[in-house]
Amino acid sequence: MAKSVALGDLLAFSRSSSADIRAWLKDANSTLAERVDAQATMRGESVAQFVRIAVADFMAEADEEAWASLMSALRNATDPGAACLETMTEFRITMELAA
Repeated sequence: MAKSVALGDLLAFSRSSSADIRAWLKDANSTLAERVDAQATMRGESVAQFVRIAVADFMAEADEEAWASLMSALRNATDPGAACLETMTEFRITMELAA
């Protein structure tokens, strides 16, 4: 069984090594782990860099609708950290595509 990660843990992970993030995410949500790894590789970033930027972008740029989506995802999630990262990853990708 994967260890559930709280939002604070996710924010701490963004300062952790890519190996730590990868190991947790592989257990929590292997599909998301593959997507984050692919997106990081495509951008020439480490997984930790990708996560750190996704969190920062969300915190700086998210509107009320994005925050509402995040809160809904967290409320319904068995692993809030993975749900948060998935929402923030999608936000970063969407934001970059719109630019």
